[in-house]
Amino acid sequence: MSRLFEAPARLVFAAFTRPELLARWYGARGWRLTECDVDLRIGGRWRFVSQGPEGARMVQAGVYRQIEPPHRLVCTERFDDQSYPGETLVSHEFFEVAGRTTVTTTLLYATAEGRNIVLRYPMARGVGQSFTRLADLLHSTTTTEEEHP
Repeated sequence: MSRLFEAPARLVFAAFTRPELLARWYGARGWRLTECDVDLRIGGRWRFVSQGPEGARMVQAGVYRQIEPPHRLVCTERFDDQSYPGETLVSHEFFEVAGRTTVTTTLLYATAEGRNIVLRYPMARGVGQSFTRLADLLHSTTTTEEEHP
């Protein structure tokens, strides 16, 4: 998955790693983070608890494997009520050109079966909605920085 954001890599990376920013954008429309724990170090754990429509709850967590601010972030991911086998390896690459950053996210599932199960979910829609919320946050953040250097 790739998405271009109108913000420098340092801000985009911060939005992926700082709980106070994650809480403002992470999740599809109708979902919000109610808990966000980030221990941003190699071997450190992260855990997100999301609340959705009609009281739906989703918990996902993992361990950071690589942290290279503001260029690369790699972690594992597993859901509490996961419907597919194994742990997923999630890699985020942040590539900045002229103050604009492309984020490329690669998901490596433990099995082909797991990947095929996930491809049936509305993940593309959810990630798209979440990234639209991130774009709005980054726009407001860069606009505020420009007004108050």
